[in-house]
Amino acid sequence: MPVDTVPYDRAAVLDTEEAIAAYLGEAFSHGDLAVIAHALGVVARARGMTQLAREAGLERAGLYKSLATGGNPELGTVLRVMRAMGMRLSVEKLAASSAKRRRGSHAVSGRARLRPGRSGRRATG
Repeated sequence: MPVDTVPYDRAAVLDTEEAIAAYLGEAFSHGDLAVIAHALGVVARARGMTQLAREAGLERAGLYKSLATGGNPELGTVLRVMRAMGMRLSVEKLAASSAKRRRGSHAVSGRARLRPGRSGRRATG
């Protein structure tokens, strides 16, 4: 007898600022733009794509395209989306052994850490 299953939607479990920050922080720690864009897309769906696009000053269709699988969002788009989410990026120096392993790769330099802030405002601290 077949087992009934339902697709897992990560957006459904991202219901707190802390959960969103942890999810995005993990995505940024991989240093892979495709993973980052996907994670931003999941969070955008959790927050409401139309509302987030409006708050970021972007067109909804353009935001969908940037954050879709295979999308390639510009840094400015990522920063505007992060700000609209009430979050920002911070940079930390990598440990020497981590920096050597990443040299020559296309990984993001530094380690991104996200801090939740108030929606629509820049996070502080």
